Order: sequence, then C-alpha cells, then structure tokens
Amino acid sequence: MPKLNESLLSQLDPFKGLERAQIRSILDMATTHRFDTGEAVFHEGADANRFYCLLDGYIRVVRVTAEGEHVTVTHIPAGQLFGIAQALGHTHFPATAFAASEAIVLSWPQRQWPSFSSNYPGFSVAAYRTIGERMREMHDQVVEMATQQVEQRVANALLRLITQMGRRNENGIEVDFPITRQDLSEMTGTTLHTVSRLLSAWEKRGIVESRRKHILVRNPHQLVILAEPSAKH
Repeated sequence: MPKLNESLLSQLDPFKGLERAQIRSILDMATTHRFDTGEAVFHEGADANRFYCLLDGYIRVVRVTAEGEHVTVTHIPAGQLFGIAQALGHTHFPATAFAASEAIVLSWPQRQWPSFSSNYPGFSVAAYRTIGERMREMHDQVVEMATQQVEQRVANALLRLITQMGRRNENGIEVDFPITRQDLSEMTGTTLHTVSRLLSAWEKRGIVESRRKHILVRNPHQLVILAEPSAKH
C-alpha cells in the first residue's frame, strides 16, 4: 500500500496533540493491513505479539465458550485501538477479531507498547478509556443476559449498533456494515430461530426492515420502548 499521510492519525484519539514528526515516526513503525469481510485479524489464544488501530471499516470481536458456542463480545468502529492485550495483562489474545466489513488496519509489535504509553501521553489515556468503555459494555451485556427477556436483549443490541455504528438515511437508521441474524443471535445469547421470529414480527409492525446482511431501524423510538424492561407490548 502507498505511504500513509500523517493526517490519517492526527484526528484519532490515541494520537491527538502529537507533533507531525511524532506521527510520522509512529506510521513508519506500523504495518498496514487490508482485510476482507469475515477475515480474521487475529485468533483467540494466539500470541499477542502485535496491537492494532482500525483506520477504516468495522471489527467484530468474538469469543468461544467452553461449550463451543460463538459469542459476539463487541463491535469496534474506525479510529479505535484493539488487540491491546498487554494493557490488560494478557500474553495471548482473549478473543478473535474478524473484519465485519472491508477494513484497513495498522499494527505495531507489542514490544512498542511501553514506549508508546510513556512517550505519547494521549495514547495511554485513549487506550485505557477504550478499555473502560468496552468493560462497561460487556458488563451491560452480562446484566441484560441475566435480567432481561430475549426481546429486550435483541432490541438493546440493535440500539447499541445504530447508536455506535448507525448511518441515517431517509428511511431510518441502518447498521453501517453487513450483519446477519446469526450475528444478532451470537450477540444476545439466543437462537437464530428466535431472532428471525422477532425481526419478522417487528418488520410487520414497521419497526425494522431486515434482509440479507442488512438491518434498517425504521422506528428507533419504538425500539427503545421494546428495550425497556417494564414495557407493555
């Protein structure tokens, strides 16, 4: 790929406020990768020998349970760090990262993490803010699994997707990357059949529009009502 311009990093949280020469040095140490949709960036259990920054596209993070079930932990939008195992004290990746859409990714050797953290203050702050946000999101999902009905969990998952990674058009807000009903079932700890049944019912009510690898929320307000534990449907 051609040499990347410093402007690509200058507006991203981990690198804001750095001098142009510092950003150039960071880019010169980076390896650039292009991933097709569905391609793995790294696998759960592999040596965490690199850390990553997503320049464009979306990343889906998946874990496999002891029973062999796939659980989608989170989705990562462009501009964020990921695969930052060392910051969590891990020597191996605790999950698998897949490209949820075509993605452009920068990576650096894990041995660079300490110097990045000490030499670029904003990098360390952004990294730990990212960790905090993801831990909070995972905590929310655990609480939902334990306390909410399936319909509420699926509604909440869709709300997170359109809030964090939605694109508004004249018909509503669509999830800005290919997503299947199977993906939703893995996010919410339910079956493909149940997700399909819910989306079909919501489509008849004009709340969503669902077709192959595409979900559009036509009525976000009604989806919020569905997500409320005390809602009467």
